Amino acid sequence: MAALKYAGMDDTDSEDELPPGWEERSTKDGWVYYASHDEMKTQWEHPKTGKKKRCAGDLPYGWEQETDEKGQVIYVDHINKRTTYFDPRQAFTVEDVVVKPKRYDGNTAALEILQGRDLSDKVILITGGNSGIGFETARSFALHGAHVILACRNLSRAIKAVSLIQQEWHKARVEAMMCDLASLRSVREFAESYKAKKLPLHILVCNAAVCTQPWRLTEDGLESTFQICHLGHFLLVQCLQDVLRRSAPARVVVVSSESHRFTDLLDSCSKVDMALLSPTKKEYWSMLAYNRAKLCNILFSKELHRRLSPHGVTSNAVHPGNMMYTSIHRSWWLMTFLFSLARPFTKSMQQGAATTVYCAVAPELEGLGGMYFNNCFRCLPSIQAQDQSSASSLWELSERLVAERSAGIQAL
Repeated sequence: MAALKYAGMDDTDSEDELPPGWEERSTKDGWVYYASHDEMKTQWEHPKTGKKKRCAGDLPYGWEQETDEKGQVIYVDHINKRTTYFDPRQAFTVEDVVVKPKRYDGNTAALEILQGRDLSDKVILITGGNSGIGFETARSFALHGAHVILACRNLSRAIKAVSLIQQEWHKARVEAMMCDLASLRSVREFAESYKAKKLPLHILVCNAAVCTQPWRLTEDGLESTFQICHLGHFLLVQCLQDVLRRSAPARVVVVSSESHRFTDLLDSCSKVDMALLSPTKKEYWSMLAYNRAKLCNILFSKELHRRLSPHGVTSNAVHPGNMMYTSIHRSWWLMTFLFSLARPFTKSMQQGAATTVYCAVAPELEGLGGMYFNNCFRCLPSIQAQDQSSASSLWELSERLVAERSAGIQAL
């Protein structure tokens, strides 16, 4: 019990004490075995009950498995700054049975979902990861060992975000790269820079967005909300799809919003209407533009999954939470004021990042996609968001838009 107490795990309800001279140990991958100091032997079965056991889950949050100078496995608690030879998972051993996945909800934080997870073999790319939900998503992944890349328009802010994460854990593998979704040229340049690193890509989080923006055209001649929220991400996935396929199984998570329910994209002929996606200044309303872009996100994710899932790449869309207090509404003082009033009743950034993280790592979602999640639960999006013909039509329109602008650049 002394080892349990030192590891902070002494409050257990263990039913089967070991006989004198026996010690419980565990392998690196969590299987429990028993050592007899008197008989100088080891065995998998408990010396009294004859049962085999394994550790329930991975190491608790903040713990890391390392090797000392003698080659022995040690366990480091980075939160409480202590080291022990005792595996903290041994406080929660279970019989060798199937463990059902834990259920999460709107109160769950991203770090709870990742508790005990080792993501050291994952490379994760997040757009807009320097602030708000994107930052908490990046931070949560990085604190669990993943190699995280922040693709951001403002490189100086992204570098500050990297520094904040590394101050929290000096071993965090995080880096910032320049990617302006309002410029298709910038997206292509980013993709080429990423490929030059020769890295895999296991998880791509399309998180970046703008809301309540005044009307403006991008350098590509498109309304900025539509391009930043949808078309920039569409091109990014197009440019990196070969990397995703080589990294399979890989996942794409597209951050959408419940606001997608309050709009449509179709003209009188039931075709996706370009005039609605990229309206003139006279026809522009910022919230409606945002709602349409979020509907595009779900349709894009649905069609992306249909096209790439045969190659081991899945995609799901998520709603992070209602009235989240992020910097996304910074362009309109009234919206900022309303969000400030609502802040005590809304989710935290950690809770807002939870559904994204869940869709990125949940074992029960392996190979599944084309779905929409809210509060870590699958739910049905709007009728139009479920329409396969709308998803295919938007994809074809997006392909045409990026191809036309690529041809224009080459002509110059």
